[in-house]
Amino acid sequence: MRRVVLGLVCGCALTLPMVGCHSNSRPEEAVRSGPVKQYAMKGIVVGTDPAHSEVTVDTEAISGFMEAMTMPYKVKDPNVLQDLHPGDRMTGVLLVADDKTLLDQIVITALAQPDYKPQAQYHVPAPGDLVPDFRLTNQSGKQITLRQFRGKALLITFIYTRCPLSDYCPRMSRNFASIDKSLQVDPALYRRTHLLSISFDPAYDSPAVLRSYGEAYTGNYTKEKFEHWDFAAPEKADLPKLLEFFDVGATPGENHTITHSLSTAVISPDGKVAQWYPTNDWKVEDVVNELKRAGGTKG
Repeated sequence: MRRVVLGLVCGCALTLPMVGCHSNSRPEEAVRSGPVKQYAMKGIVVGTDPAHSEVTVDTEAISGFMEAMTMPYKVKDPNVLQDLHPGDRMTGVLLVADDKTLLDQIVITALAQPDYKPQAQYHVPAPGDLVPDFRLTNQSGKQITLRQFRGKALLITFIYTRCPLSDYCPRMSRNFASIDKSLQVDPALYRRTHLLSISFDPAYDSPAVLRSYGEAYTGNYTKEKFEHWDFAAPEKADLPKLLEFFDVGATPGENHTITHSLSTAVISPDGKVAQWYPTNDWKVEDVVNELKRAGGTKG
């Protein structure tokens, strides 16, 4: 299915200003202004208004934030309106800072127009889904596959090393570092688990770059052996299918930035999805417990 990432400005009665997630919108200011909460959003496109650069969405209730309502959003880039059709089912994430500044990503996951042929079929990972055997090159220049981790509970997330937003890739990597240290407390559990950070910027994130990045986040620097946590990237030709399976939207922006969504998954020892986290609000202890369950150990 066609994935479209939009920066929107709220045009409803919520009176909460939004800025887009591209680099020229300076989203880092919103992130730094206070803790960021994320709210999963679902809705159906009701219609578009090109004259006013708006899309109206019939939005389902957002738990902990607002009730179901139909509301217009002003599109930051009017060109994306041509990709939206009445009846398109949309999902997204509302990021809310303490000062009420929002970053809004809207992602199309299904299209109602039968004559519209999307360029990609995005898959939303669900427990029990068998993960394809994707091929990657890790920080040591070694070819690895997801199948080789069968028999272990595998934790995967997606990053790129030049990500400037502290609450996105850096937060995922900090969380993984905390998980890695937590798992070390139990040597048996440590042997039954593995961590994998996958870059969606293979053109820049070479093995050498990934090694330096990984050494910094593990805190072991040149002494890091990468026995429990790999940093890897697919070949450019293999990247689309990998991102589609794990529901990762990644669109090149200005100044080498990439506008992207988040995706973290626990893969059980049999190679199936055990749990999927599409935002950044998951807690380290919860994921550690999920790894224990997936690995056959009670949390």
